[in-house]
Amino acid sequence: MEKPHTIRILKTHKSFILTQISLRFLAAASTLAATWITFTSKQTTLVFGIQIDARYSYSPTFKFFAYANLIASAFTFLSLFFVFVLGNKPAIMTVLLMGGCAAATAIGYVGKYGNSHSGWVAICGYFGKFCNRITAASLLSYFGFLLYLLLTVISANKSRQIQV
Repeated sequence: MEKPHTIRILKTHKSFILTQISLRFLAAASTLAATWITFTSKQTTLVFGIQIDARYSYSPTFKFFAYANLIASAFTFLSLFFVFVLGNKPAIMTVLLMGGCAAATAIGYVGKYGNSHSGWVAICGYFGKFCNRITAASLLSYFGFLLYLLLTVISANKSRQIQV
C-alpha cells in the first residue's frame, strides 16, 4: 500500500505534466498560426499610379519573425513527444519569440506611423490588409511568448522544489 505522501506527489507530477502538455500545445498552435499568417501576408496596391507589393519576405525583420515562430512551433510540437526529456527547456523558445516579437513590433510601428526624423513614411494607409495580418500574427506570437514565459516560470519553480 502506497503512503498518502507518495500518492500526493504522483498526482502533483501528473498535473505538472498535463499542464506542460496543454501549455505547449497552445503555444505551438499560436506560433504556428502566426507563422502561417505571416507567410501568407501579401498585398498589391497602386501608389501614385505605380503598382507596389508588400510581402513579409521583403523585410529581414519579418523574415526573422516568421522563422522564429516556425522554429518555436516545430520545436514545441517535437517536444510534445519528448516532454519527459525536454520538459524543462522552454527558456530558449521564450527568448527566441521575445526577439521575434520585438523586431516585428518595431518594424510594425514604423509601418503604421512612419519616422519623420529618418524620412520613413507610414505604409499601412496603403497596405491595410497586409498590416492587419501582420498585427494578427504579432498578437498570436505574443500569446505564444506569454505561454512560453509561463512554462519557464513553472519549470523554474518545479526545479526549485527538487531536493537533492
